[in-house]
Amino acid sequence: MSLQRCQAEWEEIDQEYRQLQETHKVYRHKLDELTNLQTLCSNSVSKQRKSLRDLNYNLLRCLKTSDPKESEQIKAIQTQIKEKQHVFFDMEAYLPKKNGLYLNLVLGNVNVTLLSNQAKFAYKDEYEKFKLYMTIILLLGAISSRFILNYRVTDEIFNFLLVWYYCTLTIRESILINNGSRIKGWWVSHHYVSTFLSGVMLTWPDGVVYQMFRNQFLDFSIYQSFVQFLQYYYQSGCLYRLRALGERNQLDLTVEGFQSWMWRGLTFLLPFLFFGHFWQLYNAVSLFELASHKDCKEWQVLMLALTFLVLFLGNFLTTLKVVHQKFQKNKGKLGKKE
Repeated sequence: MSLQRCQAEWEEIDQEYRQLQETHKVYRHKLDELTNLQTLCSNSVSKQRKSLRDLNYNLLRCLKTSDPKESEQIKAIQTQIKEKQHVFFDMEAYLPKKNGLYLNLVLGNVNVTLLSNQAKFAYKDEYEKFKLYMTIILLLGAISSRFILNYRVTDEIFNFLLVWYYCTLTIRESILINNGSRIKGWWVSHHYVSTFLSGVMLTWPDGVVYQMFRNQFLDFSIYQSFVQFLQYYYQSGCLYRLRALGERNQLDLTVEGFQSWMWRGLTFLLPFLFFGHFWQLYNAVSLFELASHKDCKEWQVLMLALTFLVLFLGNFLTTLKVVHQKFQKNKGKLGKKE
C-alpha cells in the first residue's frame, strides 16, 4: 500500500472522527435536556399527587355536610382524581424512581427504568423466556434426581438451582414493577417465600428424615414444574389475545397462580392449581409429623413445614378470592339482566 493511499485513508478516518465528536456533543446536550425534563416531570407528578391527596381529604370532609346535588359533584371529582392517579402511574413508568428496599439491597441505588416501550417489551419477553427455559430445566432436573441420580450431590445442585431461579425471578420482577408492570399481591410475595423454602432445603443435611421426605419433595417439584409449563403455554396465548384487544397492559406477565383475566378460557387450569395447593398442605402436614420423629434433630424440618403451610394458605386463599369475586361479579351481571 502506497503512502499516498494511507494518507487519504487517514484523512477519511480523521474526518469521521471529527463528525463523531460533534455527534457526541449533541448527544450529551440532549442527554442533559432529557435528565432535566425527567426531574421536572418527577417533581410535577409528586406535587400533583400531594395536591390531589389534600383535595380528596377536603372533599371527604365536605361530603359529610353536603346535600344530594353537592354529593354527586363531589363523587364526580373523586372519580376524576382516581383516573388521574392511573395516568400518573403510567407516567412514572417512564421516569426514574427510587428503587425499593429489595433492589437497593441487591443492586444499590441504580436507575433501572427503561425509557422506551421497545426496551420494556424486550425485557419482559426475556423474563418470560427465562421462566419457560428454567421451568423445563427444573422439570428435567427433578425427574433425573427422582428416577436416575439418587445422590446427595445432585439433590444439592437441584436445590441450589431452585434458590438461584427464585432469587433471579424476584430481582427481574422488581425491575419490571419499576417499569410499570402491574405485578402485585401474593403472586410477587410467594416467590420470596419460595426462595426461602429452597434455601432451607439446600441446607438440610442428609439423614434418615431427609430421605423420608426426599422423594415426596421431588414428586411435588415435578408436578409443580409441569403445571407451571402448562400455565405459561396457555396464559401467554390468552395474554396475547387480550393485549391485541386492548384489555390488558402490554407489561402484564404470566403468573404461577390464577387471576381474574384468566377466567375466560383458562378455568380448566383451576383443578391443577387446587391440587398443587393441597399438595403443599400435604407436604406441610408430612413435615410436621416428621418433626416429631425420634430421629429428627434438624431445625429445617419444622421450618419447611411452616413455609409450606404459608405457601398453601397464600396460594389457596388468593385463588379462592379471585374465584369468589368472579362469581359475585357474574351473579351481579345476571341480576341486572333479570
